[in-house]
Amino acid sequence: MISKILTAAAASALVAAPVAAAPMTSSATTASVSRASSTSAKSSDLAGGGFIIAIIAAAAVIAGIVVVATDGDDRPDSN
Repeated sequence: MISKILTAAAASALVAAPVAAAPMTSSATTASVSRASSTSAKSSDLAGGGFIIAIIAAAAVIAGIVVVATDGDDRPDSN
């Protein structure tokens, strides 16, 4: 019974989080908030690393699948 209540509470929290984080668009808000931006003279060198990280992540997933699939235990689990 308690697990169902906790599951319902977690699900409602997942639904309510984006609603709470959404900006208020009603006319009741008195403060005008604008997003500030600035330009930078130098470019970022971090943007090019995404491809390498994706390759490493894919290799890690494939390695995990191979380790799980070839654990050396050929006995059936049903006996």
